[in-house]
This record gives sequence, structure tokens and C-alpha cells, in this order.
Amino acid sequence: MDNTQNSTARKQLAHPKLAMVAMLLGAFVGMLSETSLNIALPKLMLSLRVNMATIQWLVTGYMLVIGIILPLSSLISKWFTTRQIIIFGLLSFIIGAVISACASSFPGVLIGRMVQGIGTGLILPLMFAVAMQIFPPQKLGAVLGICALVIMFAPAIGPTLTGLILAKLSWRWIFWLFIPFLVLALIFAITSLDNVNNVSKPHVDWLSIIESAVGFSGLVISASLSSRDGWLSVPVLSALVVGVIVLGFYIHRQLHLTEPILNLRLFKIPAFRTGALLVMLDFGIILSAMYLLPNYLQNGLLIPVALTGMIMLPGGVINTITSALAGRLYDNIGARKPVMIGLVIALIGTIMFACTSNHSSVGYIIMAHVILMIGCPLAMSPAQTSSLNSLNGLESADGSTILNTLQQIVGALATALATSFLELGQKNVTGTAALKFTNGFHYGIYFTLVLVVIALILSFRLQDRAKKTQDIN
Repeated sequence: MDNTQNSTARKQLAHPKLAMVAMLLGAFVGMLSETSLNIALPKLMLSLRVNMATIQWLVTGYMLVIGIILPLSSLISKWFTTRQIIIFGLLSFIIGAVISACASSFPGVLIGRMVQGIGTGLILPLMFAVAMQIFPPQKLGAVLGICALVIMFAPAIGPTLTGLILAKLSWRWIFWLFIPFLVLALIFAITSLDNVNNVSKPHVDWLSIIESAVGFSGLVISASLSSRDGWLSVPVLSALVVGVIVLGFYIHRQLHLTEPILNLRLFKIPAFRTGALLVMLDFGIILSAMYLLPNYLQNGLLIPVALTGMIMLPGGVINTITSALAGRLYDNIGARKPVMIGLVIALIGTIMFACTSNHSSVGYIIMAHVILMIGCPLAMSPAQTSSLNSLNGLESADGSTILNTLQQIVGALATALATSFLELGQKNVTGTAALKFTNGFHYGIYFTLVLVVIALILSFRLQDRAKKTQDIN
């Protein structure tokens, strides 16, 4: 980030970098929390005495709450100041982490996780919306690249940190780990964060809020239950039908309200629509693969948890480097080439995972992970910047909310669907437990592969430079 703030910024702040610190730290911990438990799931299953279909709710339940909160972020930012929202979000995360760390049963850990989701759901969209307001357009590629780096690096490094913790300590220390970062973020929020939003306190459409919560919950619950009950079971079909119908009413209502909670009319802008879909798919690729991989390493290759974390470290480091560079690529050459190249690289990494066995070498797994961690962040930041840069003024806040909401919903769905395919693959082969789990891993990776192919096809529609729209009504 530059040390200066020129006159083209939409909102003038004396210290824009300091204003971002609390949100960057909060978002980092939120995304770290999103995948840090993946590597601990086998231990948590034993400690809490639940099965794979149940334990995955610690991942999908967290993302579900984020997905419910995110659509409300634009409305919340019009009722409360930026500083109030961030402080409340950080306190929610701290309280949730303490609840999970102290819980003695699965419901207690899940409740804590869902309280943490409130904090992440508030902080994530504000980070992007504030950045779009306080930095000039010609610097947005680099700035949003740093934001994307936070989001991409945290899930990649999470398994490594968790593996090191579990090698010596209880799983409870995973949650205690979050608190120092959150306290530091809270200090910056209290001392350095100014208000960026216009607090106008508009009318609250409670029906839209209910429809959003019920609709998104129905989709995630149906996908989550499918791994246990099967896709044709009554609970799964019921949740799916309710989710789809209620979301249909929600979408119709948002398109016709004068002041919608989620401005879905932005999807009329081709550049925003294409970029948003690519961001969603890329996030689904990352979340499904990063959910499957640590479980495969422990249950398919029978690798100890501490070594599992170390195996995933090179990919985390490469992810960081690529995320840092990808933001600047948009400033220099636009979005299309980096996104297409990134997805081709991600395709190679995913195919390599699909060709594994329960005797694959550690070196091969590291190579496949590194390749995937080059491709996904290379595509993510340019697609996201292209999408948001196609918007004008305050539309960027609505656009950020949409992107982050759909990311979390797609992430929750991708994790739940990956679990469903994992269970299906284990049931469709005979042999040792390691062989069964490896076959399940392949089924899950085939789902990830489909997401990569769809994203690659869609990338051909991406524009190098998004044209600003003047009217979307």
C-alpha cells in the first residue's frame, strides 16, 4: 500500500493503513478458523464421539452462520458505525472461541463455532468495502490483492499450525490460539478505526432477513445431511425444496424492493456477474480440496497429524507469494489472462490429486498441493478486483457483500458436498480402511475437478478491464 492517499479516494482518512489493520487481523483469524479444524477432525471425532457426517458441521455450521450474517452487512453498516461493527464482531469471535475451547461436548463446540461465525460475517465484507472507499482506484489491485492474500493465506497455513499444536497439545488450544490475534485487532479497532459508512438507519425489512436465513440454511442443511441419509431421503429433499422455494421468494423480493438488503440487481452488470461467479467457484475449489486433503493424509496415507501439517506448509507459503503477486497483475495486464492461467494450473493440481493412491509418496502430494496453491490464488484476486471495479461509488459495498456472502454459502455447500462424495466413495469399494478412504477422497476430488472445469469455461467471458456502469435499474 502507498503511504499517501490522493484526492481520488472516495473517503479521505489520515491513516488508511492503520484503519485496515483491525479488519485484516479479524479477517485473517476468521479465515484461519474456517479451515484450521479440518486437520483436527479425526481427533475431534474420537474426543467428542461423533461420526464424519456430524463432525463436518463444525466447518459447515460456521460457514452457514457467516452466510446468514453477510447479506445483512450492508444494512448493518447503515445502522451502526464501522468502528462499532468491527468491535462487536471481534468481541463475538473472542466469546465464541472461549466457548468452544471450554466445551465438553459436540453441541458446545458447535455453538462456540457458530458464535465465531457472527464475528467473521461482520468483518469480512467491511474489509473490502472500506478498502474500496479509502484507497484510490489505481491502487485497488494491490490493496485488494493484500485483502485476498489474507483470505487465501489463512486457510492454507491453518492446517500447518493446527498440526503443530496437536502434536503437543489438546485440540482446545486451536481455539485459544485465536484470542491473542483478536485482542490485538480489538486494540487497533478501538484506537485507530474511523467511521467510513453513512449511518442513515433505513427501514428494516424483516421478511427479507427471515427468507435469507431460511433459504440459505435449507441448501446447506440438505447438502450436509446427504452424507448421512442419502440425497433421496425425506430430510434431505425436504430441506432442499424448502431452501430453493424460499430463496426464490427472497430473490424476487430483493429485485423489487426500493432498498433491498442484498442488491441483486448488480448481477445485471456482465463484468460483475462473471467475476462474482468465478470468485464463488474458486472458493469452492479451495474449500473442498482443503477439507479433503488433510483427512486423506491421515486416514488414507496414515500420516501422523503433526507431519500432515508440515506436508501442507509448502503449499501455504506458495499461496502467500502468489496471492501477493496476483493483485498487482490486474493493475498491469487485466484479469482475463491471470484467471485463465491460474485455473489451468489448478486443473493440473486437481488431476494430480485424482491420480493418487493409498501408497502415494509425500513428495507427490506436496507437488500437487503446491500446484493447486499457485493456480487458485492466481485466479482469485484478479477475478475479485475485476468484479468490484465494475461498480460505482457505494455499489462497491453491496458488491463486496454479495461476493463474500456467496463465497461462504458456496464454501459451506462445497464442504458438505465433498463430505457426501467422500462417504459415497468409501461405500463403493472393499478393502482396508485406508483403501476405502482413498477411494472416497477420489470421489470428493472429482467434484472439485468439475468446479475447476466450469470455472475455466466461464473465464473465457471475463473482460480484461471492467467497464463502469452508470445505471443498473
